[in-house]
Amino acid sequence: MSKTLNRSELIEAISADTEESKAVINRVMDSFMRQVQETVAAGGGVKLTGFGKFERTDVSQRKGRNPNSGETIVLPATKRPRFTPGAGFKDAVREAEMK
Repeated sequence: MSKTLNRSELIEAISADTEESKAVINRVMDSFMRQVQETVAAGGGVKLTGFGKFERTDVSQRKGRNPNSGETIVLPATKRPRFTPGAGFKDAVREAEMK
């Protein structure tokens, strides 16, 4: 598969793979995403061995440039979500490249 799946296509694929209804898969996906978002927002991490890790990172205050005026501005410190792929995920991508 070389295209980007949207949510409904992913739900359909998982439903076909697991023989569960699309409604069940949709509820599971909603719960999964909510749990990951809440955990990461609270400063925790979610590690799925072989798949990857979701975590929050701190970004320091830094200087930037206003693209319209060119003036230097200060961008405030912030927090961002980060996903780091696990070894199994990386291996699957590498193997797909070789096919």
